[in-house]
Amino acid sequence: MALKPTIYKAQVELADSDRGRFETLSLTLARHPSETLERMAARLLAYCLSADEGLAFTRGLSTADEPDLWQHAAGGEVLHWIEVGQPEAPRLRKACGRAPLVSVYAFGKSTDVWWRRSADELAQLAPLRVWRLDWEDVVQLAALIERTVQLSVSVVGGTAYIDRAGATVTITPGLLKAGPD
Repeated sequence: MALKPTIYKAQVELADSDRGRFETLSLTLARHPSETLERMAARLLAYCLSADEGLAFTRGLSTADEPDLWQHAAGGEVLHWIEVGQPEAPRLRKACGRAPLVSVYAFGKSTDVWWRRSADELAQLAPLRVWRLDWEDVVQLAALIERTVQLSVSVVGGTAYIDRAGATVTITPGLLKAGPD
């Protein structure tokens, strides 16, 4: 019998002054049995940093041909493909063929090693943008997450300030590779 995902509900007050997005988000995240809380927290952060009309979580780890998040146009075409973690170059090449913008939010203790190994090959992918999330910051963010959680996320000058009932985590994603504007 297959294990079922654990469902998390997040109410997020998003104030992204960098992109002019101010909204209340009611998000449902399904945490796959093999997914760490840190990875799910990174997915939630990626959603907040990329929030836009048509952005949605996908079926995730259980579906190899989908990213962690994607944004669709009204006509159904994929506008933005978002991966969380340290995806392999062939997967990102395929994603770049499917969407005009592909973003990676890389995190983990081995992110620097992954980037050194992948940077030359990924530099050739024009639609690709790569961000680095500090591992310790992601661990602190995961500590804020509960099955039902209310968060305030403010983005100012490229830095995200995430607050839950007075406990705050500050995360500044580092841009490793710029993509299209």
